[in-house]
Amino acid sequence: MIDAIFVCLDQAGPSALSLWTWTVAEYEVQCVERLRNDSRITKASLIIDRGARNKNAAIIEGWKAVFGPESVKYTLNHAKIATIESERFRLLLRGSMNLNFNPKFEQLDITEGGPDFDLVRQIENELPWCGDNPTQAQLYKSSRVSGAFDAEQLEMFKGIKTWKK
Repeated sequence: MIDAIFVCLDQAGPSALSLWTWTVAEYEVQCVERLRNDSRITKASLIIDRGARNKNAAIIEGWKAVFGPESVKYTLNHAKIATIESERFRLLLRGSMNLNFNPKFEQLDITEGGPDFDLVRQIENELPWCGDNPTQAQLYKSSRVSGAFDAEQLEMFKGIKTWKK
């Protein structure tokens, strides 16, 4: 994902970046540092799972030092998404890739503009900033995961299911 972000920045020029990730592994620290130091990034936000708060404390503090305290939003997250918005482009990167180098098959798609970009941006804007120490209950509520389906849609999951021959 990190390589895709830098290639897109090469095309887009100065841009606002949002990066969604579950956690940052030790071998990805340099990737995040490279993003923090890239002068093409005019504004940035990091949407990261609450579980990374302690494990990635130094990385997150470094991010906040560069992009501001509210540039990190904790949520229930396992997404691998990035948005890059410049005067020329509104790019949405989605894939199975973490930030690191991985010589295995991965999935990536990049779209420019459109309703998919708008949806991700809307979700980013609606995610509240819950501070540096949100509770699991706050994050569950703020992620609105419980509102993804109504009771009628969930009805099919009630009771024990058996396969009929």
